[in-house]
Amino acid sequence: MNRNDIIIIHGTNYKEMAIQVLERADVASEIGDKNKTIALKPNLVVAAHPSGGATTHSELLAGAIEYLQGHGFQNISIMEGSWVGDHTPSAFSASGYREISKMYNVPLIDLQKDSYTEYDAKGMKICLCDKAAAVDYMINMPVLKGHCQTIITCALKNNKGIIPNKEKRKFHTMGLHKPIAHLNVIAPNSFILVDNICGDLDFEEGGNPVTMNRVLGFQDPVLCDSYVCDCMGYRPEEIPYITMAEKLGVGSTDTAHANFIYLNEDRIGKGRPHMTRRVQNLAKFTNQKDACSACYGSLIYALDRLNDSGALKRNLPPICIGQGFKGQPGDIGVGQCTCQFSRSLAGCPPKAVDMVAFLKENWV
Repeated sequence: MNRNDIIIIHGTNYKEMAIQVLERADVASEIGDKNKTIALKPNLVVAAHPSGGATTHSELLAGAIEYLQGHGFQNISIMEGSWVGDHTPSAFSASGYREISKMYNVPLIDLQKDSYTEYDAKGMKICLCDKAAAVDYMINMPVLKGHCQTIITCALKNNKGIIPNKEKRKFHTMGLHKPIAHLNVIAPNSFILVDNICGDLDFEEGGNPVTMNRVLGFQDPVLCDSYVCDCMGYRPEEIPYITMAEKLGVGSTDTAHANFIYLNEDRIGKGRPHMTRRVQNLAKFTNQKDACSACYGSLIYALDRLNDSGALKRNLPPICIGQGFKGQPGDIGVGQCTCQFSRSLAGCPPKAVDMVAFLKENWV
């Protein structure tokens, strides 16, 4: 796998999807020595079930462990430190990780209880938890979701879980962006397996999940978070820590020249998934017929951006989306399936950031 590769798989068998992404990336060859220590670092910011859009699905951990153990690796652990004020053991229970730990004989490590050491992160002193710093290969497993302070959160910010609580408090007093960027100079980002199953619209604790049913693979955390911006209707320049991390040499924001590797097609999103009231209100502006999950989810994110700017108003014609519109004429739609419409945005799926621009020009 190369640094500019983005691996994408769709579906609802999340464990198998994780295995396929790791196989395609050939992570086993990347790790090499079977005696190396490997850690899975999920997002367990709070004690909440993953269906709420805040935490990493346990099926992805199961898939990663089965892949690693199937290739002869045994020194595997699951490590995380929930945010200040929450209880990591409670998060392990709420997310189903205790069952995974017992099933595969993989220990759970609460980094809130770990010792730590201070490092120089290109001019900023930052403490890392010792057990995290000692790992040979770290699989960062963030949730693609919104955040009330940093707008989005994924690979780069997920590494806040490997610093002690005193450092998390300091990060917040500094405004988060600069310290997150510097943290990733020293944080281990060996591979990034992204939970893009049902991340929240704009809140790290969940509550308004948007069903996407995707798992993503990256080597570059900056490229990862830049692609997240595309998916959620933002530009990387709107998220300061992403461009700061690029300037520090952590990675690249150049999604335009990324190599997209699609392991399958998104054909599983028939009908509307369960929606909260807020997502239902956004969905009222759509007319979907057999829309794929990723395409429909991207439209919801785009509509949320327009709603944030006050552009959504009553009596707008519905945005058509989905395979049910193939070959049909119509007014306005997004996605390749609406290519016969008088106003249509191409893509399969189009990025949410492109949907925002298209709808601003042609709809609101």
